[in-house]
Amino acid sequence: MRHLEQELYALRQDVIDMWKLVISQVANSGEAILSFDKELAQKVSMREKKVDAYELKIDSACENIIALHQPVAIDLRFVLAVLKINSNLERIADFAYGICRVLITNPSVILDAELISDTKLHLMVDEVNKMLTQGLDAFESEKSDLAASIFSEDYQVDVINANAARIIADYIQKNPDRAYECLHLIAAIRKLERIGDHCSNIAEEIFFYTDAKILKHSGKS
Repeated sequence: MRHLEQELYALRQDVIDMWKLVISQVANSGEAILSFDKELAQKVSMREKKVDAYELKIDSACENIIALHQPVAIDLRFVLAVLKINSNLERIADFAYGICRVLITNPSVILDAELISDTKLHLMVDEVNKMLTQGLDAFESEKSDLAASIFSEDYQVDVINANAARIIADYIQKNPDRAYECLHLIAAIRKLERIGDHCSNIAEEIFFYTDAKILKHSGKS
Protein backbone atom coordinates (compact mmCIF):
# COMPACT_ATOMS: atom_id res chain seq x y z
CA MET A 1 0.00 0.00 0.00
CA ARG A 2 1.33 3.41 -0.99
CA HIS A 3 2.12 5.83 1.81
CA LEU A 4 -0.63 8.17 0.60
CA GLU A 5 -3.17 5.35 0.66
CA GLN A 6 -2.16 4.50 4.22
CA GLU A 7 -2.64 8.09 5.34
CA LEU A 8 -6.00 8.36 3.57
CA TYR A 9 -7.15 5.14 5.22
CA ALA A 10 -6.08 6.39 8.66
CA LEU A 11 -7.83 9.71 8.01
CA ARG A 12 -11.01 7.89 6.99
CA GLN A 13 -10.97 5.85 10.21
CA ASP A 14 -10.44 8.94 12.35
CA VAL A 15 -13.40 10.69 10.72
CA ILE A 16 -15.61 7.65 11.24
CA ASP A 17 -14.56 7.41 14.90
CA MET A 18 -15.25 11.11 15.43
CA TRP A 19 -18.59 10.77 13.65
CA LYS A 20 -19.68 7.95 15.95
CA LEU A 21 -18.69 10.00 18.97
CA VAL A 22 -20.70 12.98 17.73
CA ILE A 23 -23.70 10.72 17.06
CA SER A 24 -23.48 9.60 20.69
CA GLN A 25 -23.19 13.21 21.89
CA VAL A 26 -26.27 14.30 19.96
CA ALA A 27 -28.32 11.28 21.03
CA ASN A 28 -27.37 11.80 24.68
CA SER A 29 -28.08 15.52 24.59
CA GLY A 30 -31.51 14.88 23.07
CA GLU A 31 -32.34 12.29 25.70
CA ALA A 32 -31.06 14.60 28.44
CA ILE A 33 -33.26 17.55 27.44
CA LEU A 34 -36.32 15.35 27.00
CA SER A 35 -35.96 13.63 30.37
CA PHE A 36 -34.17 16.41 32.30
CA ASP A 37 -31.34 13.96 32.95
CA LYS A 38 -28.60 16.13 34.43
CA GLU A 39 -26.16 13.21 34.84
CA LEU A 40 -26.40 12.44 31.15
CA ALA A 41 -25.90 16.13 30.39
CA GLN A 42 -22.70 16.04 32.46
CA LYS A 43 -21.53 13.02 30.47
CA VAL A 44 -21.91 14.98 27.23
CA SER A 45 -20.02 17.90 28.75
CA MET A 46 -17.12 15.68 29.84
CA ARG A 47 -16.71 14.22 26.34
CA GLU A 48 -16.70 17.58 24.55
CA LYS A 49 -12.91 17.88 24.76
CA LYS A 50 -12.53 14.50 23.06
CA VAL A 51 -14.46 15.81 20.06
CA ASP A 52 -12.23 18.90 19.94
CA ALA A 53 -9.14 16.68 20.00
CA TYR A 54 -10.44 14.70 17.03
CA GLU A 55 -11.08 17.91 15.11
CA LEU A 56 -7.50 19.11 15.60
CA LYS A 57 -6.05 15.73 14.68
CA ILE A 58 -8.12 15.44 11.49
CA ASP A 59 -7.38 19.02 10.41
CA SER A 60 -3.65 18.40 10.86
CA ALA A 61 -3.80 15.13 8.91
CA CYS A 62 -5.63 16.80 6.01
CA GLU A 63 -3.10 19.63 5.87
CA ASN A 64 -0.19 17.20 5.90
CA ILE A 65 -1.64 15.06 3.13
CA ILE A 66 -2.22 18.09 0.89
CA ALA A 67 1.22 19.58 1.61
CA LEU A 68 3.26 16.38 1.33
CA HIS A 69 1.42 14.32 -1.29
CA GLN A 70 -0.47 16.85 -3.44
CA PRO A 71 -3.38 14.45 -4.06
CA VAL A 72 -5.48 14.79 -7.21
CA ALA A 73 -8.93 13.76 -8.48
CA ILE A 74 -10.97 11.70 -6.03
CA ASP A 75 -8.22 11.67 -3.39
CA LEU A 76 -8.16 15.45 -3.35
CA ARG A 77 -11.95 15.63 -3.24
CA PHE A 78 -11.92 13.21 -0.32
CA VAL A 79 -9.47 15.30 1.71
CA LEU A 80 -11.27 18.56 0.96
CA ALA A 81 -14.62 17.00 1.86
CA VAL A 82 -13.21 15.62 5.10
CA LEU A 83 -11.93 19.06 6.08
CA LYS A 84 -15.44 20.49 5.83
CA ILE A 85 -17.17 17.45 7.31
CA ASN A 86 -14.77 17.65 10.25
CA SER A 87 -15.70 21.28 10.87
CA ASN A 88 -19.43 20.52 10.65
CA LEU A 89 -19.15 17.59 13.04
CA GLU A 90 -17.34 19.76 15.57
CA ARG A 91 -20.07 22.40 15.34
CA ILE A 92 -22.75 19.75 15.76
CA ALA A 93 -21.02 18.55 18.92
CA ASP A 94 -20.88 22.15 20.15
CA PHE A 95 -24.64 22.47 19.76
CA ALA A 96 -25.18 19.16 21.58
CA TYR A 97 -23.02 20.48 24.41
CA GLY A 98 -24.97 23.75 24.36
CA ILE A 99 -28.24 21.88 24.83
CA CYS A 100 -26.81 20.15 27.86
CA ARG A 101 -25.54 23.42 29.31
CA VAL A 102 -29.20 24.38 29.82
CA LEU A 103 -29.50 21.54 32.33
CA ILE A 104 -26.05 21.95 33.87
CA THR A 105 -26.23 25.70 34.53
CA ASN A 106 -29.95 25.76 35.36
CA PRO A 107 -30.54 22.58 37.39
CA SER A 108 -33.90 23.83 38.66
CA VAL A 109 -35.38 24.24 35.19
CA ILE A 110 -38.23 21.83 34.50
CA LEU A 111 -40.01 22.13 31.17
CA ASP A 112 -43.73 21.55 30.79
CA ALA A 113 -44.24 18.02 29.44
CA GLU A 114 -47.32 19.04 27.47
CA LEU A 115 -45.46 21.94 25.88
CA ILE A 116 -42.62 19.63 24.89
CA SER A 117 -45.15 17.32 23.25
CA ASP A 118 -46.90 20.21 21.46
CA THR A 119 -43.64 21.55 20.02
CA LYS A 120 -42.75 18.04 18.74
CA LEU A 121 -39.36 18.21 20.43
CA HIS A 122 -39.27 14.38 20.52
CA LEU A 123 -39.69 14.22 16.74
CA MET A 124 -37.03 16.88 16.22
CA VAL A 125 -34.54 14.90 18.31
CA ASP A 126 -35.34 11.72 16.36
CA GLU A 127 -34.91 13.50 13.01
CA VAL A 128 -31.48 14.97 13.74
CA ASN A 129 -30.27 11.64 15.13
CA LYS A 130 -31.44 9.93 11.95
CA MET A 131 -29.84 12.55 9.70
CA LEU A 132 -26.48 12.23 11.41
CA THR A 133 -26.53 8.43 11.23
CA GLN A 134 -27.58 8.45 7.58
CA GLY A 135 -24.72 10.80 6.81
CA LEU A 136 -22.23 8.34 8.28
CA ASP A 137 -23.80 5.46 6.35
CA ALA A 138 -23.53 7.46 3.12
CA PHE A 139 -19.92 8.38 3.84
CA GLU A 140 -18.85 4.84 4.66
CA SER A 141 -20.64 3.29 1.68
CA GLU A 142 -19.74 6.19 -0.65
CA LYS A 143 -23.35 6.36 -1.86
CA SER A 144 -24.65 9.85 -2.45
CA ASP A 145 -28.25 8.63 -2.81
CA LEU A 146 -28.20 7.79 0.91
CA ALA A 147 -27.21 11.38 1.64
CA ALA A 148 -30.00 12.81 -0.53
CA SER A 149 -32.75 12.00 1.97
CA ILE A 150 -31.02 14.22 4.53
CA PHE A 151 -32.16 17.32 2.66
CA SER A 152 -35.87 16.51 2.97
CA GLU A 153 -35.40 15.56 6.63
CA ASP A 154 -33.74 18.90 7.28
CA TYR A 155 -36.83 20.56 5.81
CA GLN A 156 -38.99 18.70 8.34
CA VAL A 157 -36.76 19.92 11.16
CA ASP A 158 -37.10 23.49 9.86
CA VAL A 159 -40.90 23.16 9.85
CA ILE A 160 -40.93 21.92 13.45
CA ASN A 161 -38.65 24.80 14.46
CA ALA A 162 -40.91 27.38 12.81
CA ASN A 163 -44.09 25.96 14.34
CA ALA A 164 -42.52 25.66 17.78
CA ALA A 165 -41.87 29.41 17.96
CA ARG A 166 -45.58 30.14 17.57
CA ILE A 167 -46.61 27.43 20.02
CA ILE A 168 -44.19 28.66 22.68
CA ALA A 169 -45.26 32.29 22.17
CA ASP A 170 -48.88 31.29 22.76
CA TYR A 171 -47.87 29.33 25.85
CA ILE A 172 -45.98 32.31 27.33
CA GLN A 173 -49.01 34.54 26.85
CA LYS A 174 -51.09 32.10 28.91
CA ASN A 175 -48.32 31.28 31.40
CA PRO A 176 -46.10 34.38 31.76
CA ASP A 177 -44.57 32.97 34.95
CA ARG A 178 -43.00 30.18 32.83
CA ALA A 179 -41.28 32.52 30.35
CA TYR A 180 -37.81 31.79 31.73
CA GLU A 181 -38.16 28.04 31.18
CA CYS A 182 -39.60 28.67 27.72
CA LEU A 183 -36.54 30.67 26.72
CA HIS A 184 -34.38 27.62 27.46
CA LEU A 185 -36.70 25.45 25.39
CA ILE A 186 -36.47 27.88 22.47
CA ALA A 187 -32.67 27.78 22.75
CA ALA A 188 -32.63 23.96 22.69
CA ILE A 189 -34.95 23.82 19.68
CA ARG A 190 -32.82 26.37 17.84
CA LYS A 191 -29.69 24.31 18.47
CA LEU A 192 -31.40 21.19 17.14
CA GLU A 193 -32.38 23.14 14.02
CA ARG A 194 -28.76 24.18 13.54
CA ILE A 195 -27.64 20.56 13.92
CA GLY A 196 -29.98 19.73 11.05
CA ASP A 197 -28.40 22.48 8.93
CA HIS A 198 -24.94 21.09 9.54
CA CYS A 199 -26.12 17.59 8.62
CA SER A 200 -27.25 19.04 5.28
CA ASN A 201 -23.82 20.64 4.86
CA ILE A 202 -22.25 17.25 5.42
CA ALA A 203 -24.56 15.69 2.82
CA GLU A 204 -23.36 18.30 0.32
CA GLU A 205 -19.75 17.31 0.98
CA ILE A 206 -20.59 13.64 0.45
CA PHE A 207 -22.01 14.53 -2.98
CA PHE A 208 -18.86 16.52 -3.74
CA TYR A 209 -16.60 13.62 -2.73
CA THR A 210 -18.50 10.78 -4.41
CA ASP A 211 -20.05 12.47 -7.46
CA ALA A 212 -17.86 15.55 -7.95
CA LYS A 213 -21.00 17.69 -7.69
CA ILE A 214 -21.13 21.02 -5.89
CA LEU A 215 -24.59 21.55 -4.38
CA LYS A 216 -23.86 24.59 -2.24
CA HIS A 217 -26.07 27.57 -3.20
CA SER A 218 -27.66 25.52 -5.98
CA GLY A 219 -30.67 24.05 -4.18
CA LYS A 220 -31.07 20.37 -3.33
CA SER A 221 -33.66 19.25 -5.91
